Amino acid sequence: MFADRHDAGRRLGQHLVDRLGFLVPAVRRPLVLALPRGGVPVGVPVAVALNGDLDIVIARKIAAPGQPEYGIGALAEDGPPVFDGRALEALGLSEADLSGAVEHERAEVGRRMLRYRAGRAAPEAHGRIVVVVDDGLATGVTARATLRWLHGHEPAYLVLAAPVCSRQAHDALAGDADVLACLRIPDEFRAVGDWYQDFRQLTDDDVTGLLTAT
Repeated sequence: MFADRHDAGRRLGQHLVDRLGFLVPAVRRPLVLALPRGGVPVGVPVAVALNGDLDIVIARKIAAPGQPEYGIGALAEDGPPVFDGRALEALGLSEADLSGAVEHERAEVGRRMLRYRAGRAAPEAHGRIVVVVDDGLATGVTARATLRWLHGHEPAYLVLAAPVCSRQAHDALAGDADVLACLRIPDEFRAVGDWYQDFRQLTDDDVTGLLTAT
């Protein structure tokens, strides 16, 4: 169990140094992209460990109707929505059935872009080592949308890193990144928060404060 997200990021950063030592330092500093909100306090010590540039990539889960915790799709930045086809089939849904949810989440992505970036341009990933960081992977659908969006920006090397991952997410995402780094892949996984002593809800002010301080 991790004390909090900072503790998890410190441990994850050391793991990545050990694992990616052949890449770091590179000609350009690695780009560490944290997923707000929970990924940002994890990403801060990861960026320090890798001597990387910290920024954010904004993605939103698309939930099943009436089941806000059950992600069946996601979208990242200005990319198209990515859906879990098996989940759609099991629920008897089509992508068109979720058009309202897609637009709602796209609007929230836009709001967060304005709030967190404060006029800054999106980070340039082309030709760089890019490390995407979150505080944990449950279904992995948000991470998949993020990685597919980043593939379109042609990074030199793409890493997905999280302190804890469900076995389902780990196996499903194995082909979407050059490296998938998870410190814990428990046989029994219920929720990301179970692996943290302090897993408090973060606010927009928390995110902007961390980004401003780095």
